Amino acid sequence: MIDNYKHKGMRKRLVEEVKAKGITDTNVLAAIGKIPRHVFMDSSFENFAYQDVPFPIGSGQTISQPYTVGFQSQLLNIKKGDKILEVGTGSGYQAIVLMELGAKVYSIERQRKLYDRTRKLMHKLGYNAKLFYGDGYKGLPSYAPFDKIIVTAGAPEIPKELLKQLKIGGVLVIPIGGDEGQVMYSITRVSEKSFEQQTHGDFAFVPMLKNRARD
Repeated sequence: MIDNYKHKGMRKRLVEEVKAKGITDTNVLAAIGKIPRHVFMDSSFENFAYQDVPFPIGSGQTISQPYTVGFQSQLLNIKKGDKILEVGTGSGYQAIVLMELGAKVYSIERQRKLYDRTRKLMHKLGYNAKLFYGDGYKGLPSYAPFDKIIVTAGAPEIPKELLKQLKIGGVLVIPIGGDEGQVMYSITRVSEKSFEQQTHGDFAFVPMLKNRARD
């Protein structure tokens, strides 16, 4: 893996850009500044790696915009040792940001080719998230409860199975809406049957498809 002064300089400018847009968590900014985003993309598109935009990675998926990664990570307010469920592994970039913040990450991907590719890449980079191939709507009940849950695809509704897998005091960060765009929600479990939710503005994600895992 090549990570040279040019890449590091571009990351520094990217950090300043997302900071100017409102990402204030210094740990999140440090993670974005450390992780070589270009290795998650085809080398022919390297010049796009440090622009604050999403980019296609195959299988109908994208690597999320760095600002969006920072925004969701900041909402989660990660504490070292937090057990996190990520729905939508994608390129693995978001999961690695969470691990850099000290989280223990369990991540589900429904696209088989993407799952296989990302698992190999994360191993090569030396990160040991627990990756699963399957339906993110179902979560990982056998590994629950989780301190935090993050969904990195647009869901038409809040999946009840994911709410069940939150610890009391835990937070779910999820974009809710249709193809025209979503609203970011943070949902806190305040008791066994009670939840509080807040909204955090408009975003655009690829859709979260229900009851599917694709080869």
